[in-house]
Formats: sequence, C-alpha cells, structure tokens
Amino acid sequence: MMPEFSPQQVWEKFLSSETPRINVFMAVPTIYTKLMEYYDRHFTQPHAQDFLRAVCEEKIRLMVSGSAALPLPVLEKWKNITGHTLLERYGMTEIGMALSGPLTTAVRLPGSVGTPLPGVQVRIVSENPQREACSYTIHAEGDERGTKVTPGFEEKEGELLVRGPSVFREYWNKPEETKSAFTLDGWFKTGDTVVFKDGQYWIRGRTSVDIIKTGGYKVSALEVEWHLLAHPSITDVAVIGVPDMTWGQRVTAVVTLREGHSLSHRELKEWARNVLAPYAVPSELVLVEEIPRNQMGKIDKKALIRHFHPS
Repeated sequence: MMPEFSPQQVWEKFLSSETPRINVFMAVPTIYTKLMEYYDRHFTQPHAQDFLRAVCEEKIRLMVSGSAALPLPVLEKWKNITGHTLLERYGMTEIGMALSGPLTTAVRLPGSVGTPLPGVQVRIVSENPQREACSYTIHAEGDERGTKVTPGFEEKEGELLVRGPSVFREYWNKPEETKSAFTLDGWFKTGDTVVFKDGQYWIRGRTSVDIIKTGGYKVSALEVEWHLLAHPSITDVAVIGVPDMTWGQRVTAVVTLREGHSLSHRELKEWARNVLAPYAVPSELVLVEEIPRNQMGKIDKKALIRHFHPS
C-alpha cells in the first residue's frame, strides 16, 4: 500500500521481481495517463521499452480501467506500451459493478463497457409521463443471458436503469432522495445516458452534464473528448455545455496542451471538422495548465462551468 500515487513507484512495482508480484492492476484513466507521461520521459531507449512490455505481458494477468470514461487514445497507447488491452467496466457506489467487458481480450470493443454481470438486470429507457402504468418507454432490456431491443429503438440512447441484489436499499436517513432515485417499479436510475449497439453497452455520459443540447442536437461530451485527445497538441480535455441564449448550450473545450505547443480556436475548429459533426465542433476553446479533478480522478464539470462562466 502506497500513501499516495507515484508514477515512478508504480512502474517500479510492475518491474520488480520481489514477491508477491503484481498480476492484476485497476486504476482510473487519469492514473494511466500519468503513468504514460512518466513513461515518455523516462523509458526512451528501445531496449528499455521492449523489456517493460515483455514483463507486463508475462507477469500481469489483467489490467482494468473504471470510475470514469476511458478515452480511446489512452487505451491504444497503453496497449502499445504494455501489450494489454484495458478491460472497461461500469459500476456505481449504489449498484456495485453492473457491466463489464469480456475477459477474452480479442472480443473487447474499445469504448464499450460490455454486458451485464451475473445477477444484474438493466434497461435503457426514455421518459414517457403520458403512460399511466409506467412512466418510461423501454428501448432495450438485458441481463447476463442477452439483451432484447424494442423494435424501432435500435441504437437509441436513453437512461440506464439497474436492478438486482447488488443495488443498495436506501440513502441513510434520506427518504426523499431514496424515493427519487428509483422508478415506481423498483429500478435504480443511474443518471447516465447509454446506448446498446454491436452487442454491447456504451456510456455516452452523465445525462446532466455530458449530454449537451445545442441548436436542437444532442452532443455527447465524452465522444467529443475522445476525438480531441487524438489532436497532437492536446494532453487533456474536458468538454462542457455552457448556457447560450441562441443555441441553448454551446460546446466548450477546456484543454491542456503539450509542453511547447500552441493551439488557437481557429486551428482547433479546422482540425475538428475532419472528425466531428459540424454541430459538435467546439465553439469555444479555453486553455488551462491543468484540469482540476477530484480524488477519484473525475472532473467536476458543474464546477468547471461555474468557474469559467460564473454568470
């Protein structure tokens, strides 16, 4: 147990011959990013890179990413460095672990959080207050045996609901919060927007902050972030929806640049038009030295919006 995270010490643990050796490693995407930054600075020689990859492939059985969305560039670079395709999964304090990619590396789909774990039932739904018996419409429903999609709702986004023995019973001494967290028929409302496609579940983001409504379109902030992280000058990014009188919300990119690099909004827009739909291209660029995160490595996007746009 280390008192605090140290990229140097983690790499030393990976490569150490002392017993017991690390054979399973779980971390949030931010930690993988910090480990790769250290790798770029200190493992510059080809023979050192080959040795590191060989040790990771031989000694470490499984590497897992969770707690926050894993950007595709992070997954791909980590695979190049260590030979491991990170296992992605989805869970919350209130529900435990609910979805997971397969243990078989060959069938993992980058960006997907897999399928329901044993004992877990899930639904993808949209609100339908006009229905008396049930206040929502079911897009898809699944468990460990498979997922059934409602005809006409193929690849339609909606909120993820979860039910099963791992779901919590209540918030302590908070009956109103507990009541609002569940549907009338007992499903927990995660607050996350998801879609079922290609046989697996994909997280689009927190409905409250990661789904940006701009000019009549719905934009997944996570999807925009995944693309922007592929820009050669960008090391970190948070995409937020800033209130706008004309568009409802405008897509704003808060960005950290590589040392010695520069980037203007015009340059970013020209680059982004090749990978994003026109309505998803950031209409504003904010450059920062570091994007603040909590102890879990997550970005508080509501705080970011308040900080950069207090009005």
